[in-house]
Amino acid sequence: MSAILTARERMLGRLRAAAPAAPEAVGAIDTAIDQHYLARRAAAPLPARDRIAAMQAALRASHAEVYCISSEAWPALLAQRLGEHGVRRLLLDTGSAEGQALRAALPAEVETLSFARPLAQWKSELFDTVDAGFTIARSGIAATGTLVIAPDAATPRTVSLAPPLHICLVSASTLHMDLHAAARAERWADGMPANLVLVSGPSKTSDIQQTLAYGAHGPRWLWVLIIDDLSAHEGGQP
Repeated sequence: MSAILTARERMLGRLRAAAPAAPEAVGAIDTAIDQHYLARRAAAPLPARDRIAAMQAALRASHAEVYCISSEAWPALLAQRLGEHGVRRLLLDTGSAEGQALRAALPAEVETLSFARPLAQWKSELFDTVDAGFTIARSGIAATGTLVIAPDAATPRTVSLAPPLHICLVSASTLHMDLHAAARAERWADGMPANLVLVSGPSKTSDIQQTLAYGAHGPRWLWVLIIDDLSAHEGGQP
């Protein structure tokens, strides 16, 4: 064997000689993460009103259309925008208060559908004829413009994935500053739902030349309505 070591032999030698480090306790890692994010938020706090602005800016940077509007005015605005967009079939949870409010505001030419049948029975109809899906976010993450959606039987993941237009309602009072704040405030560590979806813009992909294409694997358009439910002392509408 040659006395001159190859680069591979030198690398393997260093790996074999390195003593394995003792694993760090999970509790210590959690504490370090908490301290990092708590210090960062303390150094640059983001009041509730500013979280709305940050959410809007991040979503628009991701090619989403965003509105901040009162709880009374959003159904009429959305009905108008759906008409302008040419939506004729809208998928939503007709049993929810928000779904009923939207349906009451829609013009007669917009048909609403609920997710009442097994997907296998109407897959072609869903993918070929439904123009938009309407969901309600559990919360939002202002720093990244992310919607936190917990799908359920009435609004499964398909509603926000299959139609070319995804519309999502999120309350300003549920906006968190960052992902860490959302996980702590909503106690994700105590039990995660079976399916928690994080949406930060319309579906997009790019080719080898870095050319972005929207709608390749999901909705081409994302509309977000931020409902201003902040109290006056939080900077909301009096």
